[in-house]
Amino acid sequence: MAKAMPVRTPRDFQKLSTGWNVVFNLIAAVFALACVFPFVFIVIISFTKESSLAENGYQILPEHWSLEAYRYVFQNGDALLRSYGVTILVTVVGTVLALLVVTLYAYGISRKTFKYRNFFGFFAFFTMLFNGGLVPTYIVVTQMLGLKDSVWAMILPLMVNAFYILIMRTFFSTMVPDAIIESGKIDGAGEFQIFWKLVLPLALPGLATIALFSTLGYWNDWFNALLYIENPNLVPLQSMLMRIETNMQFLLSQAASNSSLASNLQNMPQDTSRMAMVVLATGPIILAYPFFQRYFVQGLTIGAVKE
Repeated sequence: MAKAMPVRTPRDFQKLSTGWNVVFNLIAAVFALACVFPFVFIVIISFTKESSLAENGYQILPEHWSLEAYRYVFQNGDALLRSYGVTILVTVVGTVLALLVVTLYAYGISRKTFKYRNFFGFFAFFTMLFNGGLVPTYIVVTQMLGLKDSVWAMILPLMVNAFYILIMRTFFSTMVPDAIIESGKIDGAGEFQIFWKLVLPLALPGLATIALFSTLGYWNDWFNALLYIENPNLVPLQSMLMRIETNMQFLLSQAASNSSLASNLQNMPQDTSRMAMVVLATGPIILAYPFFQRYFVQGLTIGAVKE
């Protein structure tokens, strides 16, 4: 008599064998290592002695370690620390204001009861296709708004991003049920009370995404400082590092025709100092990722199952 086949439940199909589990974990580990290794290698190079780098090339374990690259970068220590402070100020204030403006705008155009939602939605989308150009923007910022040599010249141009508005509009439309808003109205809550107490707590994954994008944009911005900032006390970090790199290139170009200058620059760290600048520029912003990670995971999973 033939044996009856065992009945398999959906949970049985979800289980992985031990071998496949090990294989998938190894693939994930290799992928994670491939993502982390370039930055770790840059850190190693930044602590390598320049002469050892010239003789042996790039090595994971260099023969000679050195801090000369960081000493060269920190020659203008006060200016570098001041630029860090300016960048942190611009990043924090800009991110908070960008979140406020983007979420308010996106929430307005996401509500079906808002009469002019299509007009303002098209108005935001239109700015993604066309802009006034660099010269009109410069005239508006410097002459009409009078923001030259001001931290607001580095905050306001990046504060409103149409792409972020459309992302948040979609998030509000799909992830915030109308029943929640109606329940708030039944309880006598106003529009701002509904927005702050009911909508925003549900929108944390979207807010975390926009906050991280805005933080990266403000932290890495150097072009606005190049256009609008001449006061050395208001130079942000990225522009300060770019100026150090420019000065180093200028000295190296002049050393070709000046023997005394060439002898003085013989021991100047070139490649290692560039890597040190990368570490100084990207190191602090990496610390922001753990704070947003759980919201990203929630944002990837929310709405995956439709009932």
